[in-house]
Amino acid sequence: MIKIKKAESKKEIKQFVKFPFTLYKDSKYWVPPIISQELETFNKKKNPIFNDAEVTFFLAYKNDEIVGRVAAIINWIEIKNQDHKKMRFGWFDFIDDLEVSKALLNEVYKIGNAHNLLYTEGPVGFSNLDKVGVLTEGFDHISSMVSWYNHSYYIKHYEANGFKIEKEYSESKFPFENVKPEFFKKAEKLIRKRYQLNTLNLTKTEEVIPYVDRMFDLFNTTYASLSSFVQITDIQKAYFKKKFISFIDPEYIKFVVDKADNLVAFAIVMPRFAKALQKMNGKLFPLGFTKLLDAKKNNKDVVFYLIGVHPDYQNKGVHALIFNEYYETFKRKNIVHCYRTPELEDNEAIHKIWKHFDPKVFKRRKTYKKMLL
Repeated sequence: MIKIKKAESKKEIKQFVKFPFTLYKDSKYWVPPIISQELETFNKKKNPIFNDAEVTFFLAYKNDEIVGRVAAIINWIEIKNQDHKKMRFGWFDFIDDLEVSKALLNEVYKIGNAHNLLYTEGPVGFSNLDKVGVLTEGFDHISSMVSWYNHSYYIKHYEANGFKIEKEYSESKFPFENVKPEFFKKAEKLIRKRYQLNTLNLTKTEEVIPYVDRMFDLFNTTYASLSSFVQITDIQKAYFKKKFISFIDPEYIKFVVDKADNLVAFAIVMPRFAKALQKMNGKLFPLGFTKLLDAKKNNKDVVFYLIGVHPDYQNKGVHALIFNEYYETFKRKNIVHCYRTPELEDNEAIHKIWKHFDPKVFKRRKTYKKMLL
């Protein structure tokens, strides 16, 4: 007998966060989240996403033991502003028992039907800056801090519950030695001169902060045409700025501006924190923070998190300026491997940007969709 219960109290939300620690305790590829950060993400008083979204957390019990979880999400910006009648769900984890996954999904359907939504899609987060997709290939590769890991049996649960593939994503990597500067050195000089562009070499967080709001504005403009996009609000910008920017090495944030200092392109790279997070096992204190700082300072692998180019400058080679800046930074820091976060398979523009580096796809993931009654 499967029992489903809303996770509402602090204790229950913590159980929701910690369930995967049990489910993946024997996995050498799963990367645990930082428990305190995950709790803050789910705190309706702290995370401004809850100004525009409704989220209900569910836990599944079998013989009084937690055996699954899911977050049922309604993003009202997506529904009202973009007319996407979508019921989202994410943080969907469960033992290999079809009764468990079915019971959890039934709660998602109920909420979607109660709000007259047309379909449900997942796993997805609250917005485009959250994790996305169930892993379908690459189970023998360590996960990352910006993507979900899951057991291979998850796929059959989506199929058994009547879901169809909605979006497909790939993750790729390449050794830094694949980067041949001749592909962009000459081009970046020509483009810099032709469009009167300049790159900003910022080394302090306080130098970065004045450009962050403009970066999020450009993010909204750049990604608006993608099928998965939901706009980031002003209050969310302030939240992400406070939560993340101060922790990213300023040398890993690149800005391109025009002659009037208007931001036309940006990129964010982060050290690959996966192994440090595994050692931390979800705990920031007392020693976890030092492990993160060590990874930030000494990690030889990096993850390309975001790249955005204003539509007026797309297909004009502006990314050559960004790559030239990163080439110099990575060479100085002796970077060995470069990884890319999940990217939509149908995003041809982003795939063209990377082609000269001969990236190899090592993971694939998908979101699944089901029509509601």
